[in-house]
Amino acid sequence: MNIESGLKQLAVEAFKELYNTEISEESIQVQLTRKDQHGDFTIVVFPLLRYSKKTPEETGKDLGNYLCEKMNEVSAFNVVKGFLNIVLAHGYWIDVLNGIKENEEFGFVPIAEDSPLMMIEYSSPNTNKPLHLGHIRNNLLGYSLSRIASANGHRVVKTNIVNDRGIHICKSMLAWKKWGNGETPESSGKKGDHLVGDYYVKFDQEYKAEQAALTKAGVSKDEAEKQSKLMAEAREMLLKWEKGDDDVVGLWQTMNQWVYEGFDVTYKNLGVDFDKIYYESDTYSVGRDMVLKGLKDGVFFRKDDNSVWVDLEDRGLDQKLLLRSDGTSVYMTQDIGTAKLRFDDYTIDKMVYVVGNEQDYHFKVLSIVLDKLGFDWGKDLVHFSYGMVELPEGKMKSREGTVVDADDLMEEMINTSREMSRELGKLDGYSDEAAEEVIRMIALGALKYFILKVDPRKNMTFNPKESIDFNGNTGPFIQYTHARIRSIFRKAEEKGITWKGSAPADVELSEKENNLVRTVANFPNVVMEAGKAFSPALISNYIYDLAKEFNQFYHDSPILFETDESIREMRLTLCKTVADVLKKGMWLLGAGVPDRM
Repeated sequence: MNIESGLKQLAVEAFKELYNTEISEESIQVQLTRKDQHGDFTIVVFPLLRYSKKTPEETGKDLGNYLCEKMNEVSAFNVVKGFLNIVLAHGYWIDVLNGIKENEEFGFVPIAEDSPLMMIEYSSPNTNKPLHLGHIRNNLLGYSLSRIASANGHRVVKTNIVNDRGIHICKSMLAWKKWGNGETPESSGKKGDHLVGDYYVKFDQEYKAEQAALTKAGVSKDEAEKQSKLMAEAREMLLKWEKGDDDVVGLWQTMNQWVYEGFDVTYKNLGVDFDKIYYESDTYSVGRDMVLKGLKDGVFFRKDDNSVWVDLEDRGLDQKLLLRSDGTSVYMTQDIGTAKLRFDDYTIDKMVYVVGNEQDYHFKVLSIVLDKLGFDWGKDLVHFSYGMVELPEGKMKSREGTVVDADDLMEEMINTSREMSRELGKLDGYSDEAAEEVIRMIALGALKYFILKVDPRKNMTFNPKESIDFNGNTGPFIQYTHARIRSIFRKAEEKGITWKGSAPADVELSEKENNLVRTVANFPNVVMEAGKAFSPALISNYIYDLAKEFNQFYHDSPILFETDESIREMRLTLCKTVADVLKKGMWLLGAGVPDRM
């Protein structure tokens, strides 16, 4: 039992004995004591006054005296207004420190065969363009959430739904067919996803030129869109694809394969992966069948133009299109089919969709539609809604070719990392090969940390230069702190100092050391809260605070030059636990930490 649970249990007993009243453990709030007050843990007294019928100070003193009498670990207490600050006995944190050091899985909950299964969908790219900065935030959030869920004892399936069909795909295909002259990734030297993306931009350019010509001739904007021959050809291509036209399907397969090969390179470089990939070309027909069954059962209705809709006005929403008048699917149809296939494939306890907040309405509708179709899991799905990511220059647009390409961004980060590391002498003594490995680790750590430290619900601006600074709230700062600790142990070995592997029981902790142990010991709580809140930012903020606190300790406290062997052993043990937790925290963010920098 941890100390928080013990305090809660005893508080329940205290209220029964002192005030003859039953309270639940959930009503007891235990938290780490603020650093400007004296204590280790604090019990919030205010919510308990309705049970004690006394003032905050009287209730705090009654409870504090009871805990001191009944719990050996409690040595003293003080009451500040409505807060009871508990002071733990001198040896408690030494025992905690040694326990953490001995527990390789500290902070992580074991996964059992019957642990809940969480499926997390992320990435969800279109096969008409390469991955961009927005996809990077999506992938990093999804991948980190999968690791946080795993650390909280969930079995996890990481999944991707590839949007490989639809009018947007046909735009790239049509542009290549009209203006490609047989160009391939091999003939052009371009990654396949970049090549296909170029033709998506080409379509938009030609379409705008067509529209401009029509409006110049006096045609209204709305009429010009209706008269577009280019868009009509794209729609005709989509109909041919859905009917299985050999030429269209063949071109679709060829160009999609180019894109998949390009995506694989990007995912590998970014350090993310998937356990299962679904394709909309497989799922849309399942969704269409489910919609038609819903229509037959009276769940949906058909309009005069032959389109199929669901009426959600009784849920405070509007009517939502499920099948177009020509029978082709929309995104909602595809998501219905994908959900059905996933729950056929896996016994999912929680389905999490990592999709931007511009799709909030879509997932509200999806949840209700699945519920209307009789799927119990529909109403329990989680839309992990996150904000958009921009550059200091502003928003990006795929059709206009103004997005920040994911491959280019990673390459820029690596180049910046190389330049800054060499300027600061961080790579001295490395071979070229080892230096490049560390450069890449620093670059990706900077990218991942900078994106994940922001509350995912908020829009954010990504600044590559700022993200790779070795000072401040950045990934390289965390990585450098870990490398600094590793260097302490290398220097200890050079000096002939042998660390025995634990802190002596009789050594007394300073206030800074005590605070540092408390911060390390709080890691499991942070992991648990990050899992509940679906927030990698909680992990990021925690390891930054831990790194800051360690560096203050390192600045003020001699370690290898400490002459008292017991204190030196304790400080080395403390260093080891901090390094381990920093490494685990960065792992939860999908990032690594070098041993030397």
